[in-house]
Amino acid sequence: MSSQVVVTGIGIVSPNGFGVDDYWDATRASRSGIGRIKRFDPERYPSKLAGEVDGFTVEEHLPSRLIPQTDRMTQLALVGADHALADAGVSTEEADEFGMGVMTASTSGGFEFGQGQLQNLWSKGSQYVSAYQSFAWFYAVNTGQISIRHGLRGPSGVVVSDQAGGLDALAHARRLVRKGSDLILSGGVDAAICPWGWVAQLTTGELSTDERPDRAYLPFDADAAGYVPGEGGALLILEDAEAARRRGVTQVYGEISGYGSTFDPRSDSGREPTLRKAIEIALDDAGLSPGEIDVVFADAAATPELDRIEAATITEVFGPRAVPVTAPKTMTGRLGSGAAPLDVATALLAMRDGVIPPTANVTLSPDYDLDLVTTPRHIPVTTALVLARGHGGFNSALVLRSVDWN
Repeated sequence: MSSQVVVTGIGIVSPNGFGVDDYWDATRASRSGIGRIKRFDPERYPSKLAGEVDGFTVEEHLPSRLIPQTDRMTQLALVGADHALADAGVSTEEADEFGMGVMTASTSGGFEFGQGQLQNLWSKGSQYVSAYQSFAWFYAVNTGQISIRHGLRGPSGVVVSDQAGGLDALAHARRLVRKGSDLILSGGVDAAICPWGWVAQLTTGELSTDERPDRAYLPFDADAAGYVPGEGGALLILEDAEAARRRGVTQVYGEISGYGSTFDPRSDSGREPTLRKAIEIALDDAGLSPGEIDVVFADAAATPELDRIEAATITEVFGPRAVPVTAPKTMTGRLGSGAAPLDVATALLAMRDGVIPPTANVTLSPDYDLDLVTTPRHIPVTTALVLARGHGGFNSALVLRSVDWN
């Protein structure tokens, strides 16, 4: 096995596009999927907007036996996994089932399924609680259901570190491939747009209360006042480069070449946040200097303090306005563990097509020395850095590099 781990397939389920082509078309055109919540009546809540995967009819994608077993999060993940495997041209029936595994991330688990069962318990009695509740809520359920559906019996697992988890999962997948697995399906999909999940997110105090879809989520803007949650994410197929060539793969999206993670000290400790260290570890792992990075996909928390930390860190590492920075998640909302894998997929598509997608609706605050991309920028992209931070202090950074596959 080689040490080069490449991405051979992508599956996307996003508020502004279902599937790679729809998502990429919408993102380059600054079309947003953020709007007033439709999955429940948000009138009583201070935050009323979300990025929802609109028009998803589960019966069109999954067998009827799976539907009563699964939360919406898992249903979206199963479809994303189907798309990723198909995109990579993987025939799981012909491959070594113990050579293929699943490594996903999760932020919330199956909140909507759990809410329904708790309502049954309280209003009807315990005999009306589904036996599937025992696993449908669980953080690892996406990994398990994808593994069962496709017979992927190799090394598998789940990580739980909020938004940073999406990058952590991909890094664990890279490690498993380097240890000898033929293929790992990895990434994250979350969906907690239900009253129970909504209340849980409101407790952070970081959700935007603006009811204008184009003004609610504004990272690095002087009017930044919180983020908009969303549902969905991306799943990717990671393979050893030599194994992919033997399999007959004719093109790849790119290589996962560097990764770093840190954990911030307590805010009252007097010590500095550690996002910079995560970036430095990832660059060192990739063997790249800051000047060799073509674009940074920002975490984009959209709260003044977190924006200040991220903007200052990017400026310290790369220099003032020295590298293009973008946050396409302004068109989807923050998708929990699905956000960073979607950014990774977006960065790989940017490499393929030579265009950096925009940060929609944002006017850069004069407080930040960033080269923020607010309209599509057509330039060659051969390297990208993706950043993700999780509630409580998680920081992760992932470096991507294009691959000459001829």
